[in-house]
Amino acid sequence: MTLAAIHATASGAARAYAQATSGAAGQGASGFGATLQHALEGAVEMGRQADAKAAEAASGGGNLTDVVAAVSKAELALQTTVAIRDRVVQAYQDIMRMPI
Repeated sequence: MTLAAIHATASGAARAYAQATSGAAGQGASGFGATLQHALEGAVEMGRQADAKAAEAASGGGNLTDVVAAVSKAELALQTTVAIRDRVVQAYQDIMRMPI
């Protein structure tokens, strides 16, 4: 990899980071809490989409493949959310056990 390619890759990464942080700042909040809230809202929205697809299929108008894909995405989002929650609780408990 040449020096110009490394610089271009680093510049692209810096631009992507700046866009991600400016998007969170534009919403009035930034940091870990805002990122976590955005992820939770996305997981809830995926659940709603899966419910809508299932209801559409139950009424005879949906594609079964779309329903399965939507439910799988919602399940994965829920599993990810639970894993993050477990890690946050574990980190909190570790902090509380630290001697002062």
